[in-house]
Amino acid sequence: MTSLTAFTVLVVLVGLERLAELVVSKRNAAWSFARGGVETGFSHYPVMVVLHTGLLVGALVEAYVRRPDVPSALAWSMLIVVVLTQALRWWCIATLGRQWNTRVIIVPGLAPVRRGPYALMRHPNYVAVVVEGIALPLVHACWITAVVFTVLNAVLLGVRVRVENAALSGLLADA
Repeated sequence: MTSLTAFTVLVVLVGLERLAELVVSKRNAAWSFARGGVETGFSHYPVMVVLHTGLLVGALVEAYVRRPDVPSALAWSMLIVVVLTQALRWWCIATLGRQWNTRVIIVPGLAPVRRGPYALMRHPNYVAVVVEGIALPLVHACWITAVVFTVLNAVLLGVRVRVENAALSGLLADA
């Protein structure tokens, strides 16, 4: 198997993982709405979907168009980082349980989660997103995709974290 084929398989697997996240998110959103959940910040959500899809597509397009030389040390080290980001992401999902979502939905009366990775930092899932946005393209030396995604994601996360913090502040006031 060539390194380009292996990279393609990796990106497809990450894409399938994202689809699994969306299934979990949809189920959790229904659970939250059934309990009076209120969504905030929906206007940025479609941009987030496009940006994250763009990461996957952009990495593949760059890999096939540029056909970069990929140092083995870079490929393997970034692959390890990608696997670690997936572990962190699913630790976040497991810790939040039904409260985890790709959208910002707050269920009145539920206390903020402060265990697992949330005992260590406020937004551990976004740490996974930022690190993966750099590491995944760099598995195949796609530095253009890594830089473009990282810059655009920084802008989007600035909006997203403000929205999420504002929504969570209502929970913290009630806790």
